[in-house]
Amino acid sequence: MKSAVWVSYDLGVQADYEGMYGWLDEHQAKECGDSLAFLNYEYSGPLLEAFAADLKKSVQITKRTRVYVIYREQDTKKMKGNFIIGGRKAPPWSGFAAAVGSADTDES
Repeated sequence: MKSAVWVSYDLGVQADYEGMYGWLDEHQAKECGDSLAFLNYEYSGPLLEAFAADLKKSVQITKRTRVYVIYREQDTKKMKGNFIIGGRKAPPWSGFAAAVGSADTDES
């Protein structure tokens, strides 16, 4: 299968950018701003599992590595977003407005 995917990555200061950039280049990703890329990803099996496993083969993952993907779910055709490596952290804008609950999965 093939899916359009946006990938946002936060690798930290001393991280494997060479591995990440090599992986993005191999997949002919398009640059979309700081640490954001778009690619058409070919896979078999569940998208997120295949994507994460493929990425981990090329990029050295540390405890600070965070990778978030945005994609269209095949069954529902809804746009979704998930962390495939790492997770959310407190945003710099935290505390500027009334608190709102957070979700592990984003979709529209």
